[in-house]
Amino acid sequence: FTLVGATTRAGLLPPPLRDRFGFTAHMEFYEPTELERVVHRSASLLDVGIEADGAAEIAGRSRGTPRIANRLLRRVRDYAQVKADGRITREVAEAALAVYEVDARGLDRLDRAVLEALLKLFGGGPVGLSTLAVAVGEERETVEEVAEPFLVREGLLARTPRGRVATPAAWAHLGLVPPGSPAPGNGQQDLFGA
Repeated sequence: FTLVGATTRAGLLPPPLRDRFGFTAHMEFYEPTELERVVHRSASLLDVGIEADGAAEIAGRSRGTPRIANRLLRRVRDYAQVKADGRITREVAEAALAVYEVDARGLDRLDRAVLEALLKLFGGGPVGLSTLAVAVGEERETVEEVAEPFLVREGLLARTPRGRVATPAAWAHLGLVPPGSPAPGNGQQDLFGA
C-alpha cells in the first residue's frame, strides 16, 4: 500500500518518523495564475458564474494557497447571491472581500491588527511576541502560527533576536510614515528639531 502524509508543520514530526517516509517533498505556494484556474474549477463545481477578473481578484488575495482561494470563493459566492445577481465580477469580489476584511494584498483583520499594533503602539519595534499578542488580544501561538508566517513571507515583518520589527513595506502598506523619516519638502530633517 502507499501512504501519503501532508502537513504544514513537518518540523513537529519526530525525525525517526520523518525518516521512514521513502520520499519527502516541499510544495511551493501557488502563483496567482494557477490559483485562478483553481477558482474557475471550484466555481464550476459550485455552479456559480464567475468572470475572469473576478477569479483574478480572488486568486490575488489567496496567499498562494488553494484552500484559502476556495474559502474566499465560497464567501464571495454567498455575497454575490445576496447582494448582486449571483455572478462574480471583479466589483462583486472586491465588495465581498471588503466585507470579510481581506485587503488587496490578502491581509485579513488579524494580520492588519498585528501590523497596526507593531507600527502605532510600538513604533515599528522591536517588540516581543507575547507583548504583540497581548496588544491585539490574541494568544501568542495564534499570532506566531497564523499571522506571522504570511507577514514575514510578504516582507512586512521581520523576526529578530530582539523581537518583531516592521519593514518599510509595512509602513507603506498601511499608509504610515516611519518615525524619523525625512520631513516632507526638501527631503531633509530640520537640524534643530522644530
